[in-house]
Amino acid sequence: MKDKLFGVLQRVGRSFMLPIAILPIAGLFLGIGGSFTNQTMLETYGLVKFMGEGTVLNAILTVMNAAGSIVFDNLPVLFAMGVAIGMAKKEKDVAALAAAIAFFIMHASIGAMIDINGGVENLLTGASAQVLGITSLQMGVFGGIIVGLGVAALHNRFYKIELPQVLSFFGGTRFVPIISTVVYLFVGIAMFFIWPVIQNGIYHVGDLVLRSGYAGTWVYGVMERALIPFGLHHVFYIPFWQTAVGGTAEVAGVLVEGAQNIFFAELSAPNIQKFSVEATRFMSGKFPLMIFGLPGAALAMYSCAKSNKKKIVGGLLLSAALTSMLTGITEPLEFTFLFVAPILYVIHCVFAGLAYMIMHMLGVGVGMTFSGGAIDLFLFGILQGNAKTNWIYVVIVGIFYFAVYYFLFRFLILKFNFKTPGREDDTEETKLYTRADVNARKDQTGNTGEVGTADETSVLITRGLGGKANISDLDCCATRLRTTVLDPSLVDEQTLKASGAAGVIKKGNGIQVIYGPKVTVIKSNLEDFLQTAASDHVMEQEAPVVTETSNKREETNKSTNSEMHTIYSPMEGKAMPLKEVDDGVFSEELLGKGIAIEPSTGIVKAPFDGEILMVFDTKHAIGIRSNDGVEILIHIGIDTVRLNGKPFEIKVESGQKVNKGDILAEVDLQGIIDAGYRTITPVIVSNTESYEEVTATVTGNVTFGDEVIKVN
Repeated sequence: MKDKLFGVLQRVGRSFMLPIAILPIAGLFLGIGGSFTNQTMLETYGLVKFMGEGTVLNAILTVMNAAGSIVFDNLPVLFAMGVAIGMAKKEKDVAALAAAIAFFIMHASIGAMIDINGGVENLLTGASAQVLGITSLQMGVFGGIIVGLGVAALHNRFYKIELPQVLSFFGGTRFVPIISTVVYLFVGIAMFFIWPVIQNGIYHVGDLVLRSGYAGTWVYGVMERALIPFGLHHVFYIPFWQTAVGGTAEVAGVLVEGAQNIFFAELSAPNIQKFSVEATRFMSGKFPLMIFGLPGAALAMYSCAKSNKKKIVGGLLLSAALTSMLTGITEPLEFTFLFVAPILYVIHCVFAGLAYMIMHMLGVGVGMTFSGGAIDLFLFGILQGNAKTNWIYVVIVGIFYFAVYYFLFRFLILKFNFKTPGREDDTEETKLYTRADVNARKDQTGNTGEVGTADETSVLITRGLGGKANISDLDCCATRLRTTVLDPSLVDEQTLKASGAAGVIKKGNGIQVIYGPKVTVIKSNLEDFLQTAASDHVMEQEAPVVTETSNKREETNKSTNSEMHTIYSPMEGKAMPLKEVDDGVFSEELLGKGIAIEPSTGIVKAPFDGEILMVFDTKHAIGIRSNDGVEILIHIGIDTVRLNGKPFEIKVESGQKVNKGDILAEVDLQGIIDAGYRTITPVIVSNTESYEEVTATVTGNVTFGDEVIKVN
């Protein structure tokens, strides 16, 4: 449970990065636009004549200021969409749309409840706010996160849902916005009653943080750096930056919550004499670290490198140090000494906390977007003037940090012989390390990830489109799978029709395969299959009769269709027509004609002499071709692909020759039943289209070797 929670938190943290990534450009617009349209700034630097009201530059800067402000003003909806995209497993565009709709629905429902209960004047607890023109409660980015996480959960649960035929148009991805709308209507109603209580709790937490003083600031700085190796730092600092946990302030007559929001509200407001240090305490500590401390550590590693490696190490470390100084992106440096000497990272975390605390004590009011590099320092510190920000202390403390990092790290590297870049053995590569290297050290089991499972329809579609390597683009409309292929001559219409398609339309490299309203589910399953290793080998396992040209296939059919072929029962049990299977794929004969057997034993035998065409990765199905060309799919159980092979023991492999009666598999039938699935086994002639007639010849009890299907 702990590992599962950790994994979820990591995904949440990564999903926060999508909306956060827009902040630098928005901050750039707001920093420049807000600064140079501020009358006090213009008068201080004598720029009124060039940039004052009525000038072209003033108009441009005013637009920039508005463009930057709109992003920060609407971060909640951006978080809703960004978190949904980040947490969705597939079809991320659908998740984003559903999140936007759910966000509107939730706040509209809250607004309606406010009106029903007498308007904002009658709110007993909780602050109201205008959210995209909707009167709602002040939920900030928490509202967006609630929507994003909830919609992602609904999306991952329902984006492949199959509805009854009459409603099938609304299945698959189309169902996600529908269910999200319904759910968040009720979430909005619930939030009207619940959120004011939560909001008061947040205010109390914010007050506790505010009263924690310098010690609290130190703890914040230590935690922010300590969580970076785990990818959880975004989850940690976002509440401080974007919610009342980081404080509240009234700016230009508007109540603003969150440290970063307070800073940028003050940045764009006129007549602000000094930026709130209680807000910037959660940001300004980064500047001494990024611009001075880590470059000092880089110089220490360079000075300790072997003389014959200094040139290559110098290039690597210089690039990494400049990246840290300018943009505040520190991964190459931080993960390098985390990888080779974790104790250096522990020391780094302690000094990070001290940097935040010292900046707080010195009253430094420099804010940031997310990087803490020289660009942010210039825009939000130097450009704003020392009177507003006390930015000069960043430089003074930074010089001290550079010296401490250099001498301390150099002493420890030499003292304990840490293998920092340039000190490794000559047989090892000289490099800086990344998060991937750290994660690889944690998990050296060689696990390449979970291999997805294949469904028969996806296998047939992949074959019909000429294999995975031939598929260039994949999409769908209301009823058609729309694909672009590299070589249209490799497309096999008969195989596509065998997958359940009602028709195939070819226009140059564009192929449209008509499946009806369930096409969105078919597309999602196909996308999943194409990401598995099994999809790489579809064409290798394909029967020659399918891969030959149409003319050759016609010759093959002519030579075999005039003969009668017999298929014998591969299992003991009760035979029944396919239409009694009660499964959309088999009962409608979308994969071909045949028979179904409800087995009494778990032994599966070869129904004729032939060759194994395919054993599915999940072991639940076997493809076999007779020596005279009849192709059979033995599908053991219904929906048993979901069991990932657990009840099945396969005795053969692809390409193996078999004789009638040879054991193909042994199956734990009770295991299938206990897992909640049916054991009914369809036996399908998968190349039905190659024959004039496929007839099931028996119902009732059958044993091994009994005739069950005639093919002519």
